[in-house]
Amino acid sequence: MTKQKMGLTTKIMIGLVAGMVTGIILYNFPAGVLRDTIIIDGLFQLVGQLFLRAILMMVVPLVFVSLVNGSASMGDVKKLGRIGVRTVLFYLVTTAVAISIALGLASIVQPGVGLDLSEIVTREPSINEGVPLVEVLIDMIPRNPIAAMSSGNMLQIIVFAVFMGVGLSALGEKVKPIVSLFDQLNDLMMKMVGYVMLLAPYGVFALIARTFANEGFDVMIPLLKYMGTVITALIIHAVITYGGLLKGFTGLNPVRFFKKFLPAFSVAFSTASSGATLPVTMETVEERIGVSKNIASFTLPLGATINMDGTAIMQGAATIFIAQVYGIELTFAAIMTVILTATLASIGTAGVPGVGLIMLSMVLQSVGLPVEGIALIMGIDRLLDMSRTAINITGDAVCTAIIAKAEGEFDQSIFDADDTKTTTV
Repeated sequence: MTKQKMGLTTKIMIGLVAGMVTGIILYNFPAGVLRDTIIIDGLFQLVGQLFLRAILMMVVPLVFVSLVNGSASMGDVKKLGRIGVRTVLFYLVTTAVAISIALGLASIVQPGVGLDLSEIVTREPSINEGVPLVEVLIDMIPRNPIAAMSSGNMLQIIVFAVFMGVGLSALGEKVKPIVSLFDQLNDLMMKMVGYVMLLAPYGVFALIARTFANEGFDVMIPLLKYMGTVITALIIHAVITYGGLLKGFTGLNPVRFFKKFLPAFSVAFSTASSGATLPVTMETVEERIGVSKNIASFTLPLGATINMDGTAIMQGAATIFIAQVYGIELTFAAIMTVILTATLASIGTAGVPGVGLIMLSMVLQSVGLPVEGIALIMGIDRLLDMSRTAINITGDAVCTAIIAKAEGEFDQSIFDADDTKTTTV
């Protein structure tokens, strides 16, 4: 009888719980050289920072390669013309709306208030308080792309990578070997991310243990508020944004739409993978909602690549949470930078374990927030991943229905019919 291998999520959760327990035990230990110098600021600090350094090592190459690869692969956008432009605009606008909802809700709920970790951050934040929004927008265009990569200016890297990807897409067959090279480099980045994530259970254990050893059980209340903020923002985005767009542009009943989409929604929730759910999403949209195969075969795979509204919501809420935990006030320009960075970063972001975490570290870096805050949310984020994925594919389906309706590629009789068959999973 073969022994079943423990998954990464399980290992991370074990590391999270073990870190909490260890930290609380140490919190109640008397202060001394062994507790403070050797264990908390020695061993835990070493292991935790090694993991964070490994994540930061991957940020620039992963973002650049994945965005070039994702943008270059959108050759079909040019071929389909009007449909492609509408689809991309829908995905980017709803992503920007999603992160704005998360930022606004988190600013109201203030999940990080009540937990002060400003004294244990390992570096000073580098938010430019006096930079106006106009300068932020101008600074998106790099004078020197190589210097932008060297200094880790994420917004400039994103703009240059997308620009290069669009150029490769426009050149088509002439640059096929280069596009193929970036595709291979993207596979390499994913493999390297996989190696980094092998350290995740140990890194989470060390970082969480150090936090709880310094702060005690008071950490739990802000974490629960953060989870509530993310889930509430996901529900608002699904009901108001998606429901409103669906009703406004198609006249379809959102309740009926969501009910018919439930098979794909449930698969996404259980697997936490947009890619793995794609076949079920396509079948559900075509056979239960009434979208033509011509439209669905383009918009849904594209959405699985560039439409990450659920992930954007997590990044927005996490940014506010981490800023509040470290006592850092975000300016309007900094908030706009977060919206721009997270929206543009959604293009080409691969749906594999660990990439969302690295993309969050990129967003934090774009406004100078400490990446140490990721350790607080990493364990519970695995629990939120299922909900985010379900929202991601719901956005894909709503966009597909809107585009199909506008192009006359929608079968109203299928949508109106009572479902007599089940969708294959």
